[in-house]
Parts: sequence; structure tokens; C-alpha cells
Amino acid sequence: MNRIITIGREFGSGGRELGRRLAEALHMEYYDNEIITEIAKHTSLAEDYIQAVTEKRPHKLYPIRVGRSLLYVKNHALVQSASIFQEQSRILREMAERSDCVIVGRCAEFVLKEYHPFRIFIYAGMESKIRRCREKAPEKERLTDKEMTKQILEVDKNRSEYYSFYTGMTWGDKAHYDLCINSSGIDMKTAVNILAEFI
Repeated sequence: MNRIITIGREFGSGGRELGRRLAEALHMEYYDNEIITEIAKHTSLAEDYIQAVTEKRPHKLYPIRVGRSLLYVKNHALVQSASIFQEQSRILREMAERSDCVIVGRCAEFVLKEYHPFRIFIYAGMESKIRRCREKAPEKERLTDKEMTKQILEVDKNRSEYYSFYTGMTWGDKAHYDLCINSSGIDMKTAVNILAEFI
């Protein structure tokens, strides 16, 4: 069986960077946005749309009294979201079968539980997340700390609801991971070296 490492992460915690560096250090395949590209190849949906759907919990259905047209739209969105999750799960299993790999996000630790992945969750304090987001932001982006905090909390809320909806578990709960890392104030290269040796 191939070695699988899954990485759940809070927005701005550096989980994506850690995953990429860890994959390089361990000579493993790295999968993140590649998963979205693969889903788009196997469906008629655009990558931007898939990205949006896989970051949010499916819409709640309106009560029946709202009317059939709105109920149909919401029901269609729910069905489409579920079909994207199924396709994503199939692709994750294919990737796990293909080679040793590091997979970021996508509920991978839940989907691939029969592969016994090494499950990591990365989190950080808000100051650290704001600083990291500023470093990665486009030059023209000029968000205040308050605006950036709101954006970070919104992304994490969506990820949490999506994870809970499809897994029935609490996102970020230490009981579902083998290792939780607070990335606040740590040097990512040093952390990866230690983590690679540990794994």
C-alpha cells in the first residue's frame, strides 16, 4: 500500500506550502488544485465553479412553501454538489492507488481512511494568518486587518461546514488527526525537515 499524507488546514496557516515542501522532501507526489483540474476533465463543469462548490457546504433546501421553482434550483445545487464530491472521492482514491502522495484538503483523511493515511492538521493564530495572507496577496490588494480577518473567518467557516456536511465530523478536531501543528511563528522549512524525519 502506498504512503499517503493528508493535510487539513485553516486559511492562511501555510498548510499548502507545508504540503508542497513535505512532498518534495519525501519525494512524493503532491495534489491540491490538480484534483479540481481532474474533476473538470471528467465533468462538463468549469474549474472555477468546482473550486467554489468544494469550498462550501451545499445550500440548505428551502421549505416546500417557497415554491417549486426555488426548491428545484436548490435541489439541483445539492445534487450537483454531491456528484462533485463523489467524483472528487473517486479521483482521490485513484491518486492514492497510483503512488505515494501528499494531498491537501478535500476531506482526504475521511475519504481515504481505508488507506490509513498520516493525517495532519495545520492551524495558526489570526495575526500569523493575516501576515501570511498579506505575503501571498496580489500587490494591488489593499485589505484592512478587519477586512482580512472577516475573509479568513468566512473561508474557514465554509470549509468547516463543507467538511461537517460530508463527513459528519468536526473539522479541525484533534481526534481525527495524527498530528496537529500550530504554524504561528515557525519557519516552514525547518518544520518540514523535522516533520519529514518524523514521518
